[in-house]
Amino acid sequence: MRVLFTAYAEKTHFMSMVPLAWALQTAGHEVRVMSHPELTEVITGAGLTAVPVSRDHPLYRVKRMETSQRLDVPLLDLADRDLGRYDWADLRDGYRHLVPWWWRMVNDPMIADVTEFCLAWKPDLVLWEPITYAGAVGATASGAVHARVMWSVDVFARMRRHFRRLHDAQPPGEREDVLARWLGSRVARFGAEFSEVLTTGHFTVDTIPDSLRHDPALGLELDLRYLPTRYVPYNGRSAVPSWLRQRRSELPRPRVALTLGTTATERFDGYAVSVADLLDALADLDVEVVATLPQREQEALGRVPANVRLVTFAPLNALAATCSVVINHGGPGTLFTTALHSVPQLVVPNMFDEPLLAGWLAGQGAGLAIPRTEATGPRVREAVRRLLDDPALAAGARGLRAQMLAMPAPNDVVPELEKLTELYRDEARGR
Repeated sequence: MRVLFTAYAEKTHFMSMVPLAWALQTAGHEVRVMSHPELTEVITGAGLTAVPVSRDHPLYRVKRMETSQRLDVPLLDLADRDLGRYDWADLRDGYRHLVPWWWRMVNDPMIADVTEFCLAWKPDLVLWEPITYAGAVGATASGAVHARVMWSVDVFARMRRHFRRLHDAQPPGEREDVLARWLGSRVARFGAEFSEVLTTGHFTVDTIPDSLRHDPALGLELDLRYLPTRYVPYNGRSAVPSWLRQRRSELPRPRVALTLGTTATERFDGYAVSVADLLDALADLDVEVVATLPQREQEALGRVPANVRLVTFAPLNALAATCSVVINHGGPGTLFTTALHSVPQLVVPNMFDEPLLAGWLAGQGAGLAIPRTEATGPRVREAVRRLLDDPALAAGARGLRAQMLAMPAPNDVVPELEKLTELYRDEARGR
């Protein structure tokens, strides 16, 4: 098969797709990756063939992104547990906001190039991360089967289902669907009409464990076809330094990692909690704290406790394997990579999918969660002590690892992708 991956230039989103791309490529399929030019080196650094579109998206130049503690914009909280608190006006206005400032802004620079490439290269299957609708448009224009590759919980389809339910209950003259209008206008150029397949794909590759997908409290049981696939960490180009080569059991004292993600400093205005306060709170514990911070964040700290090792980067897959506790923000890549090493976690979630993932992790008994606004130094210190000492939390972390390892690996999923591509081929070609 010819398989095209499409992802807008958000590094962490793309990196979650890399193991599946490797599996397809090593199975003998032709694989290409289309994205904005700024992601080209990240793609080729993963050993994949990049097809850059003509220009980068302007999202982070046009709209200043800030952490939610300083953000006074009526964002639609896609990951909210209580969808019932949103009425029709909330959801309508949420789509009015999200579609132009986020989804259109990252996709419109891609759509023409992705579609042109699909028409010329004729992929059998287009795989797109769940915000890169350009992949769905290009696939529709060329008659290719297409599917989403999730990097977190499918909050997009969850909110879309709720939106459609309220939308259809409105009088005909008051119904408004900004997403459908936008995508419909893009595929109309190729003689197609909008359908919900443009928002969900023919099927969805999903790396979240069953205990999260089937949690009745979250309402994630959607009428969609999911292909469960084990999460496999990919940290980008990296090397393991000498201090990171000992096993967890060989270290003279427990290691605690503090990693709050790259997006907070690369895309936003900084961390949602005070790193200095957290490090000071852990200063008197008999642990080694490894804090991964960009150089400018390190310089802003000033004094650093004696038990802290500052590094600008460490491959999390290697770092987590040596840790007894990991403190993090609840980003899916960080949380799932840590979980694969059966390490208890303290999650300090901030926004979007992080609170939902933090609550699920705590519910699995694999860690603790403290809301960002309550993450004081003393509370974090006490939580770390508990994570180090409580055997039940260690057992919960081992149980979560077992859940993830029970899922089929990307290599095992390739035959299923081949079957699903054949299954949906006629539908994709409009037959």
